[in-house]
Amino acid sequence: MRTRTEALLGCFLDALTPLRPRAVWAHGSLAGGDYQESRSDLDLIAVLPAPPGLKTVREVVSLHRRLRREPLAAKLHCSYLAPATLDDPGRAHLTWAHGHVLRRPVTPVTRRELHAFGRVLHGEAPGGLLPPVPDQNLRAFVVADQRNYWRPAVDRARLWRQDIWVDLGLLTFARATVTLREGRLISKREALAGLPDLGAPAEVVEDITRRRYEDPAPVGDDAWLTRRATLTRAYLGPAIDALVAGYE
Repeated sequence: MRTRTEALLGCFLDALTPLRPRAVWAHGSLAGGDYQESRSDLDLIAVLPAPPGLKTVREVVSLHRRLRREPLAAKLHCSYLAPATLDDPGRAHLTWAHGHVLRRPVTPVTRRELHAFGRVLHGEAPGGLLPPVPDQNLRAFVVADQRNYWRPAVDRARLWRQDIWVDLGLLTFARATVTLREGRLISKREALAGLPDLGAPAEVVEDITRRRYEDPAPVGDDAWLTRRATLTRAYLGPAIDALVAGYE
């Protein structure tokens, strides 16, 4: 019996057929071995024969809207690339995410993931189409992401009452630390396991673990959300500052 994830991916690939994709790849948790059905996003890349024009954009929007009735469809995110636009990591690509169309780049981290452990769902492998990511480019992106995105976010107190900010803030920091120190990518599970050694608050690490892996996931009360936000921000701000200072 197919899982809901497999069923959704099958429907998605069938819907893509008229666009004649050269490749469809999974990255993130689905490729990295830490996928949790109904909790993890489905992060995909589709390589189309040519850069999408207005007609193709309309077809992409239509196919994703048709999939909305499928279980887990809200968690399916896909960026649409073409061989002629693969070389530039800074280029923004047509993307369906969070229920609407936007444009965003395929980052050096995602590109390295695809080369290291990308899952081929259709067509050609990443190594045959996607240029490799030099180590110095990967390091520069990771440092800039921590310095320019995550560090300012720590100062926005209201964000850190939300699960998504606590989880991604700490896990991204742990993954960034390993990438900068060792030059490799790790999964979210590995990042979670490594957070205590990086000095992260134990209560918060345990909270993330329970919400990510226990069934059903626990829900914190208002007092805990406030305490968790305070603990996370007090740790993450200085930790990011120290990490970035070591690589600038």
